[in-house]
Amino acid sequence: MTGNGAAPLLEVRGLVKHFPIRSGWWRKPSAWVRAVDGIDLELAERGCFALVGESGCGKSTTARCILRLIEPDRGVVRFNGTELLSLGARELRRQRREMQMVFQDASSSLDPRMRVEAIVAEPLDIHRLGSKASRKQRVRELLITVGLGEQLLGRYPHQLSGGQRQRVGMARALALRPKLVIADEPVSALDVSVQAQVLQLMLELQQQHGLAYLLIAHDLGVVQRVADAIAVMYLGKIVERAPAAELFAAPLHPYTHALLAAVPQPDPTGRSERRRARTRIAGELPSAVAPPPGCAYHTRCPRAEGRCRVEEPRLEQLRPGHWVACHFPVEWKAGTSG
Repeated sequence: MTGNGAAPLLEVRGLVKHFPIRSGWWRKPSAWVRAVDGIDLELAERGCFALVGESGCGKSTTARCILRLIEPDRGVVRFNGTELLSLGARELRRQRREMQMVFQDASSSLDPRMRVEAIVAEPLDIHRLGSKASRKQRVRELLITVGLGEQLLGRYPHQLSGGQRQRVGMARALALRPKLVIADEPVSALDVSVQAQVLQLMLELQQQHGLAYLLIAHDLGVVQRVADAIAVMYLGKIVERAPAAELFAAPLHPYTHALLAAVPQPDPTGRSERRRARTRIAGELPSAVAPPPGCAYHTRCPRAEGRCRVEEPRLEQLRPGHWVACHFPVEWKAGTSG
């Protein structure tokens, strides 16, 4: 249940996706990539839930499994009271009208052979909604909604800036009036100034259209302005989950501390940006094929002790609504440097 007692719009329980590594003459699986290894999350109607972590931790795979763009191995995905993983193709297609996705790289997600008008109209054409004239009108309204003009209708993606392409992707996602938009790294390929514009647009669209967002990001600084709740993901698992304000003020997991340390803070002198803390993430992300025993983060954690190397921590609620999987959690008071 969500914080106000209402049923969540999106509920995910025990989501698992392992990819086989095949070898030999018969191409039998010789190992498995544990991309998503038991994920739980909830998203309230009109809310914004952010899933954050380094590249390769399983965030995008989680998003695609929720929409069944990739079929999960097991788990429960319940959207608006409907269990998605048990649906047939026709029923799933009907549900997808209310669940849309904005992809990280608009350059590759927009067909380079199609003009903007056709790209935005494509969902309306696929679902055969309205007349040809009403679709044209709807496309024009959508472009205005995302801050673009009608003069772009006849252009191709390569004739647009990065920010314009991302706005076209958002217009396409809004075409079917969805309740949920999954945004996979929607601003990571954009300049910092353009990032701020797109994030502000997302907030305005959420208020105007009552959208809920599942926001995928690797940078906690990006989600700070828009997220209501945040889950931090590491090597296929959620290691911390909390309301956004509390996670930024008092994170409990050492990995979350390290991610927050990487968020630039403006320098009051105007000369440069400074880092929030001296903490850094040592080493490389371990292999998802053979994750370390015990706590997967122990190979990089400055607080790791013997117990961390042999016993995997459970995700436990240490404060109301604040969950962490760590044997030795530590608070970080806002405004400190370590």
